[in-house]
Amino acid sequence: MSRREIRAQQQQGRPPVTLPLVVVTVETGGTLIVTVDGAPFAPEAFAPAWRRSDFGRLMDCITDLRRTPVRVEVHESDGTSFTDIITPSPSRRSRPEPETANTETVLETPAAPQLVEVAAEGFIPGEDIGVAIIVAHTDASHTGRARALLEAAQFDASPIGEVVLIGRVSGNYEIVRYP
Repeated sequence: MSRREIRAQQQQGRPPVTLPLVVVTVETGGTLIVTVDGAPFAPEAFAPAWRRSDFGRLMDCITDLRRTPVRVEVHESDGTSFTDIITPSPSRRSRPEPETANTETVLETPAAPQLVEVAAEGFIPGEDIGVAIIVAHTDASHTGRARALLEAAQFDASPIGEVVLIGRVSGNYEIVRYP
């Protein structure tokens, strides 16, 4: 929003649009210090400290609580930083309540999902790796190797059977083909 638009809103008596500010500071060991609008946002009682691998879950938690997009500033331990706007995930549909029946019902055990490993080299150790179709996130190992386990059914969304692993810090990406 430009300054001119903000002034126009102020003249009309409407406050300018502001987003909640989430500041994430990454410490040397990979733990995260998080504040929302200046107030600490700690994990639940007795839960371990936020880690780099918790970033996606953390952002989902904050945006779900606020029900609004948030501005996120991430300050890395090496002094680099980046800013982004993160929007709430679409509301999850709850499972319908099972209908009660007067007849006996046989409960079937669902089949275990078939998992497919997708892996690539060349990432910065510990960096967050996007897995596209984007269905999941994973972290690079201490050697820079990224690995994700996906259900084979998730590849149905990609008619050509490709997955992209994207390093959010390094900018590295690898296209991995599913056989």
